[in-house]
Amino acid sequence: MDKKSFIKTMRSWESGSITRRDFLGKTGLGLAMAVVAANTPGLLSGKAYAAEGSNIGDRLALATWPNYHSQENFDAFAKATGARVQMNVFGSNEEMLAKLQAGGSGWDVFVPTNYTISTYVQLGLIEPLDLSRIPNFDPKAFEERFMAQGTVDGKVYAVPKNWGTTGIVYDASRVKGSPDSWKQFWDLTLTHASGRTIVHDYQLTAIGNALKYYGYSFNSLDPKELAEAEKLLIQAKPHLFAINSDIQPSLRNGDAWMAMAWTGDASQLHRDNPDMTFVLGKEGGEIWSDFFAIPKSAEHRDAAYAFINYLLDPQHNKLEVLSHGYPSGDKRVDALLSKEMLDDPIMYPAAERLSPLEFGAAATLTSPARAELMARFKAA
Repeated sequence: MDKKSFIKTMRSWESGSITRRDFLGKTGLGLAMAVVAANTPGLLSGKAYAAEGSNIGDRLALATWPNYHSQENFDAFAKATGARVQMNVFGSNEEMLAKLQAGGSGWDVFVPTNYTISTYVQLGLIEPLDLSRIPNFDPKAFEERFMAQGTVDGKVYAVPKNWGTTGIVYDASRVKGSPDSWKQFWDLTLTHASGRTIVHDYQLTAIGNALKYYGYSFNSLDPKELAEAEKLLIQAKPHLFAINSDIQPSLRNGDAWMAMAWTGDASQLHRDNPDMTFVLGKEGGEIWSDFFAIPKSAEHRDAAYAFINYLLDPQHNKLEVLSHGYPSGDKRVDALLSKEMLDDPIMYPAAERLSPLEFGAAATLTSPARAELMARFKAA
């Protein structure tokens, strides 16, 4: 593998687009590490470099979402503190919850979505944050709607990372008709885009956006409405390219033409290919905010606080936004962005497109009816 290919593959791993196993296999490092480990025991198990004067340890385990961070920030944080970031990528909040409930996650920081935080609190999986250790967090810089669900019973358990929407991304050179609704999304999946559509591997959005086909609430738990959504999902299943929350690789190589998409995925795709078009369903759908939280089981708590505080510095947070294409929600960061970015309709949709959107409801995360529906859909 030449240098250019190696760096490209490494960046795909760092962004979460490929797994660690894929990275080691494609680059040959997996075999090399196995040979070294066999012939030089202990060489690969030593501590990572820790910056002089640092007392936060040499590593930090982060559970997060695909394509969601600036590697430049990770590298700078490691250089400044000696703590390198070990990233675990997930495709759904229910997957994150199950992992943390099972114990032994090893996470120091994770990135839950707004509607899940009260459940983490009720289950005793996270603890209130010591805000004195996050001086870069300024609540006055955020809109209340993007911050409120991090506070439960008057205690702050999580601080905002960024916000976004869930919509439709499609390749305009291949998908005709300029779809702008969830009805069109599903109808195209069954016809013109058959075999070319990706649906999130995430019950909140997969089921929620099927409910929107009929004009129902994104968060509905009504048995009759869920039955209609399931019928649509089962009908669409043979026509899907994949059920996968990491949509970018398949859209970039042309295997898929259309997908459910979060803001940042759409921003990154459109930045590299202007034919990649993002729209919010006119019937509504999801608006959300993600947060930083620290599990009670965190082993490297000092590193966790240092990491969150580092990324909430407006200059560092600007690098995050430039990398992933999600709005931070922090007015201090917005002041550092270009007019072109602030006027970007993918990142900052028009008010009339935002108004019908719903934040996820806590009850959907632990709903047996929704969990069972999603399992039947995936098994069909």
